[in-house]
Amino acid sequence: MSEPIHLKSAHSLRDAIRAKEISAREAAEAYLDHIDAVDGDVRAYTDVWREPALARADAIDSQLAKGEDAGPLAGVPIGLKDLICTTEGTTACCSELLKGFRSPYDATVAEKLYAAGTVVLGKLNMDEFAMGSSTENSSVVTTRNPWNLDCVPGGSSGGSAAAVSAHECAISLGSDTGGSIRQPAACCGCVGMKPTYGRVSRYGLVAFASSLDQIGPFSRDVEDCALTLNTICGHDRRDSTSANLEVPDFTTSLTGDVKGVRVGLPKEYFTDALGVEIRAKIDSAVKVLESCGAEVVEVSLPHTEYAVATYYIICTAEASANLARFDGVRYGNRAPDTQSPEEMYKKTKSAGFGAEVQRRILLGTYVLSSGYYDAYYLKAQKVRTLIKQDFDAAFEKCDVIVTPTTPTPAFRIGEKSDDPLSMYLSDIYTISANLGGNPAISLPCGLTESGLPAGLQIIGRPFEEGAVLQSAYAFEQNSGIDLGVPTAIAESVS
Repeated sequence: MSEPIHLKSAHSLRDAIRAKEISAREAAEAYLDHIDAVDGDVRAYTDVWREPALARADAIDSQLAKGEDAGPLAGVPIGLKDLICTTEGTTACCSELLKGFRSPYDATVAEKLYAAGTVVLGKLNMDEFAMGSSTENSSVVTTRNPWNLDCVPGGSSGGSAAAVSAHECAISLGSDTGGSIRQPAACCGCVGMKPTYGRVSRYGLVAFASSLDQIGPFSRDVEDCALTLNTICGHDRRDSTSANLEVPDFTTSLTGDVKGVRVGLPKEYFTDALGVEIRAKIDSAVKVLESCGAEVVEVSLPHTEYAVATYYIICTAEASANLARFDGVRYGNRAPDTQSPEEMYKKTKSAGFGAEVQRRILLGTYVLSSGYYDAYYLKAQKVRTLIKQDFDAAFEKCDVIVTPTTPTPAFRIGEKSDDPLSMYLSDIYTISANLGGNPAISLPCGLTESGLPAGLQIIGRPFEEGAVLQSAYAFEQNSGIDLGVPTAIAESVS
C-alpha cells in the first residue's frame, strides 16, 4: 500500500508531482481533507483557504501539463504564520486589534513561495503579535500539541510547528525573535530553523522586535528545510536590513559527512537547570556526531546568564515602538463612541491588545523613558555586544555549537500562564542566537518517557547556514531517530 500523500516529505511530494504520479490538486485535496479530520483537535489553523488553494493547484497542474517549469516546490502545500502579510485572506497577528485586517500587499517571502509553485493552505495560529512561548496568548484559539493535546505546542509559532507535526501542511513559515521557531519545533518534534539575521527579507513581516525578528521554515526533515531556505533567502531592497550576499544552494551541504567538524558544547548550557531526560538525549546526540567523525570540544559563552534579561529589555523596547502604530487611526479596529483622540487611543489599545502584549509594551515604554534609558536599554545593548563577542570567541575553537533547544519537553496548557517569568525561561537556550544574529536549527533527538519530543539545537557562525545544515543532516541520517506520527492524532493520520 502506497504512503498517504499527506505523510510524504515535501521533496518526495514535489518529485511525485513533477513525475505526474499525483497531481497538485490531489496533493492539495489530501491535505485539506486531513485538516478537516484533525484540526478540530490540534487547532493549528486560524483560516483555511480551500477554494484559493485548489485553484492554485489547478493552475500548477496546467503549467506542468504544458511542459512548463512550475517552480522548485511546485504543488507543495504550505501554511503561513498569521503575521506574514498576504493579499489572500487576512493578516491579524491573532489579535483582536487587527481582526479582519486585509493586507494590500504580499510579504517578500510569500511572493517567493508563490513563485516557487507552492500551494498556500491558509494562515496558522500564533501568540498575539508573536509575544509568547506557548500559543496560549492567541486571541483566536489555543493550539494543542499533536503529541499530547493537553500540552502546548510552544510559541510563538505554535500553529506553524503543530501543522507540520500533525501533517496538516508539508512546510510552514514562522518567525523567530527569541526562539519562536526553534522552541515550538522542539516541542512538536519537527525541524525548525532561524536563519542569520538579514538572510531572509522581513518586508511584509509584522514587526515585533525589528533587530531580532527573522523568518524561517518548519519542515519534517533537514532536506525540506534546505529547499525552503533556497527559496526564501536573498537580498531585498525593500528591507534595509537585508544582507546583499549571494545565497548558496543549501542542499549541497547535505553530504552526511562531518568528519573533522569541531562541535562546541557550551558549559553554561549544561547546568542543573537542564532537565535530566533532555540532557540524556543531547548527550546521545553528541555521541552520534562523534561516531560520524566530529570532534567535540568544550567552549564557553560566559554572558549566557544575562541573555534572558537582556533580551526582554531590548525586545520590549522595540515592541513598544513598533506597536505604537496600532492606534485605531491607520490600522486595525477602532474603539467606538470616544470623545477625544486620547480616549480613542486608550480604549482601542485596551480592548485590542491582550494581557501579554500590554505587559511587554508597558515594560518597553518604561525602559525607554527618561531617566531609565541608560540604566536599562543602553546597558542591555552593551551586554548584547558581549554576548555576540562570546559567540565570536567560541567559534574560534569550533565550527558549530550544540545545545539543547529547550530545558524541558512541552508543558501542560495553563501550567505557566500565571507565571510570566517561568514562561520566559522556556526560551533560555534559544535567545542568545537572536541576540548574536546567528543561524540556528532545532531538530528532533528522541522522545521522553512521557512520549513528548526533545529538541537538539545547532548554532553556526553568521551566514554559515550550510555548516548548520551539514551537521543537522549528518545527525538526522545517522541517529536512527524517526518519531513517526504524533500519538495524539495517530488514528486520524492513516
